Amino acid sequence: MTSIIAIIIIIIYLILMGSLTYGFDNVETYKLQDLKANTKFSIIIPFRNEANNLPKLLNSIFNLNYPKDLFEVILVDDDSSDNSVEVINNFITKKPFDCAQGDIIVIPNIRISNSPKKDAINSAIDIAKNEWIITTDADCVLPKYWLDTFDEYIQNETPNCIVAPVAYSQNHSFFNRFQTLDFLSLQAATIGGFGLKHPFLCNGANFAYRKTVFKSLNGFSGNSDIASGDDIFLLEKFKRLDVESVAYLKSAQAIVITNPVKSIGQLVQQRLRWASKTSHNPNWFSKIVGFIVFFGNLVCVALPFLFVLSFIELRTALALLVIKFAIDFLLLFKIARFFRQESVLLSYIFSSLLYPFFSVYVALLSLFKPYHWKGRVFKK
Repeated sequence: MTSIIAIIIIIIYLILMGSLTYGFDNVETYKLQDLKANTKFSIIIPFRNEANNLPKLLNSIFNLNYPKDLFEVILVDDDSSDNSVEVINNFITKKPFDCAQGDIIVIPNIRISNSPKKDAINSAIDIAKNEWIITTDADCVLPKYWLDTFDEYIQNETPNCIVAPVAYSQNHSFFNRFQTLDFLSLQAATIGGFGLKHPFLCNGANFAYRKTVFKSLNGFSGNSDIASGDDIFLLEKFKRLDVESVAYLKSAQAIVITNPVKSIGQLVQQRLRWASKTSHNPNWFSKIVGFIVFFGNLVCVALPFLFVLSFIELRTALALLVIKFAIDFLLLFKIARFFRQESVLLSYIFSSLLYPFFSVYVALLSLFKPYHWKGRVFKK
């Protein structure tokens, strides 16, 4: 009976991953067409104690190919205790834009809820001059044709909301590759959901939407008591309004690069933060995917013990592991090729042996453990 349950779970997992792989292929890659720039953007970047990361971000903003009179940058200081603001002001002084003063500004966060990041975005949107809002993070680097790609997509498709790709920066450590493989799987699931017409994930580090629609939907109202989720809860609101106007921008020119964390402790806290919004997500497809992935990993964790206790035969256990690893590899190979990060697949086998234990541990821990982020403690 135990072996039958394990087999059924892995078969369901196989169907899910196969469906997401189909969905990934179903989203067409968008290519630039060299259209004349037309869209005006307000780029919103909340930050807290990011003095070490801000220079790379600011340089990438300065090097954007897009006409500088068509976008503004609003950096929102969320009570930083380091010299982040000084770093920004020094950069603006040394590298002013070619157009009117005020295209890069720093404002303080106006706290009104339990979510500092949502408050920061609201603070910026209240003063944003342009219709299209794009959010990113202070530890990111923006590609040269980032705004060009968004602009051309908007001109061609007229969406209300755009989700776009995010990737981890690379080094040669196993810890980096482990995180990258995990992050790639989330990106693959994000794209796969769009391809299946059931989008359920997005990342606030590369997320765009119309300000007027955001206002008409009352922004983050209804989930402002949840510290995380400035992205997926807003995605759900846009979907309920018009799912056909929610799009994924599958373009290499739109990939924003961010940093992986530096320690196992930080990794656990980051994943706890991501998991904290799961129970509040109204998306039924997201919950189904979460349950299937959890039980698929739980089976992998349990198989060695089930074999030792003679609840399952060795060849059955090995077959189930091979099936899971094979379908995971297919999806990861496709997403790694899109992000041009195929080298991380060299660590796939070892990472796949470790990941089920890590995933199950974080999932169980998230049920009762608060998380720490940016020097603050947040309850689930």
